[in-house]
Amino acid sequence: MRFLPICWLIAGIPSCFAADSTLLDTGYRQMYDLQFDAAHRTFQQWEQQHPEDPLGPVSDGAAYLFSEFDRLRILQSEFFVENNSFLRLHRLDPDPAIKASFEATLARGQTLADRALAHSPGDEDALLATVMRLGLHADYLAMVDKRYLASLDEVKQGRGIAGRLLTAHPECYDAYLAIGVENYLLSLKPAPVRWLLRLGGAQTDKDVGIANLRLTAGKGRYLKPYAQLLLAVADLRDNNCAQAKRTLTFLASAYPENRLYREELAKLQ
Repeated sequence: MRFLPICWLIAGIPSCFAADSTLLDTGYRQMYDLQFDAAHRTFQQWEQQHPEDPLGPVSDGAAYLFSEFDRLRILQSEFFVENNSFLRLHRLDPDPAIKASFEATLARGQTLADRALAHSPGDEDALLATVMRLGLHADYLAMVDKRYLASLDEVKQGRGIAGRLLTAHPECYDAYLAIGVENYLLSLKPAPVRWLLRLGGAQTDKDVGIANLRLTAGKGRYLKPYAQLLLAVADLRDNNCAQAKRTLTFLASAYPENRLYREELAKLQ
């Protein structure tokens, strides 16, 4: 199924998050609208109010990662390309200060998550924070540092923890992104490479990837717009330009300060 109706894109928020997550919601909206300084302030305010919650520092780490993606125009160069690979080998010039802050926030989130899981192995927020931390760090390793093997190790770790989380809490739709990203992105590799990846324990099923991305795009919370963007990319690569245009039109309307959506949409006009 390729068609993703707008009513699904704006579907309701799952019950697995606490009702008082307002600041986190605000921070992610600011981040997707490229208002990174505002997002950092919002996430740090959440941390001050909830010092034991690992989602606070991990979310702040997401804002650092997306700000670097925006500065280096990584999403444009890695995703919106007319070839069969997301892995490009050109060297980048990362900002060392952003990298240091990114690593520090993820380390703080890991400490808090590990502490929570030591007391309660099924702690939902701690598991989700761990999945997100591994995914964010894997993204940096692959798309900024170009350390693909190290990134793959963290992708596999994140997918395993996502499976553990979803077994107990299948309504935490953000966690499906970890499964979706691994399967979809690796499915784009040539058949011999996919075979080697599977030998190493990776998952490379395109249909499984798309199905899981749709779950996050339809019912996710914090990672929903990112999953929607990846589905737009998948539609473009499958020459389903009409659906990609619908998705990008929605995103451009929802996040009017994000020029990426407008730029890619303009190419489809």
